Amino acid sequence: MSTGTTLGTAAATTPSSTRPASWWAVVTLGLGIFTLVASEFLPASLLTPIAADLGVSEGVAGQLVTATAVAGILAGPAIVALLPPIDRRWVMIALTGLSIASNVLVALVPNLALMLLGRALLGISLSGFWALSLAVVSQLVPPQRLGRAMMIVNTGVSLATVAAVPIGAYLGAQLGWQAVFLGAALAGVLTLVLQLTALPRIEAGERSGLRPLLTTLSTPIIAVGFAALALLVTGHFAAFTYVRPMLDEVGGITTGLLAVLLASYGVASFVGNLLAGLLADRHLRPLLVVVPIMVAAGTAALAVAGTSLPVTIVAIAAWGIGFGAVPTMVQTWLGHVAPDRLESGGALTVTTFQTSIALGAAFGGLLFDTLDVRAVFLAAAIAAALGAIIFSRVRTS
Repeated sequence: MSTGTTLGTAAATTPSSTRPASWWAVVTLGLGIFTLVASEFLPASLLTPIAADLGVSEGVAGQLVTATAVAGILAGPAIVALLPPIDRRWVMIALTGLSIASNVLVALVPNLALMLLGRALLGISLSGFWALSLAVVSQLVPPQRLGRAMMIVNTGVSLATVAAVPIGAYLGAQLGWQAVFLGAALAGVLTLVLQLTALPRIEAGERSGLRPLLTTLSTPIIAVGFAALALLVTGHFAAFTYVRPMLDEVGGITTGLLAVLLASYGVASFVGNLLAGLLADRHLRPLLVVVPIMVAAGTAALAVAGTSLPVTIVAIAAWGIGFGAVPTMVQTWLGHVAPDRLESGGALTVTTFQTSIALGAAFGGLLFDTLDVRAVFLAAAIAAALGAIIFSRVRTS
């Protein structure tokens, strides 16, 4: 029996209902995700001053976001395929260190080309960390607590989504955009120190190579689940990319109220993640159906009755709660149906998300230009509803 196979078997049989949970270690992973996702979102709030300092258009400076996404699509599967069977504690710590280097590079380099390189490093760090997080967490808590543990990790995503852009914009205006990226690097350093103190030794979950990835993807139950996830995420980002023009059609919307509505979506998303963490371990089957239905109902309501402010408020709340629950829901499902394939499954989950984000924005833009924004939201609702139908047919154990 090969070393990789031995490690994979050990990791698969380690979880038990009697193992004590290492909750502080789980929290440090959530902090890692927070710093990574916050760093990913920073250019959205700093694009104008970055472009001015570099002497380029905002459209060109926007490629800082593209560089992160493209690197992210490739990095998750590549890291899982190429990693030797080494202690995953050091892999997670190294990925956190890479994010620190990325933010320092972006803050200090004098030209766009080197900044793009820095942002690509962030994409590698983010996707690798995200891809391995489920497998790592599965060794830190008992199986019946996996949903709650992933909720803690994904709380980092929710908090970064709500806080990164407004805080980045404020600090950028006060201190300059370079200081914001250096601040993100400092947050990464603090996270790195905590991970060094809290994370125990974590065995590799699978052997390296492309075969585990291909085997996982070709497993019917996982392929069907990922198809449902792709529909749901593509629909969501088709609508979310164009949420501003949709809200502009609502009567009585002022600039201040628009900001409140967008912030309320972030708060609802945070609530959705918490609810998913409380429900996923015991009520996974209904959650797989209800969550995409909430996304479908919210986006459809905005398309059909979006000129009504009360309907808009309720629709945004439903949409935010629904999509906020998706990461924890999907990762818990994957932990139930493929407990011996969590690294390859996590890598494929990252790639599915990143690819669906790109497809959603592209198809949403096509519909927006050829028809109107309501068509975008109706298409998003249909995609999410199809995702619910497919999720209803997958097994959960």
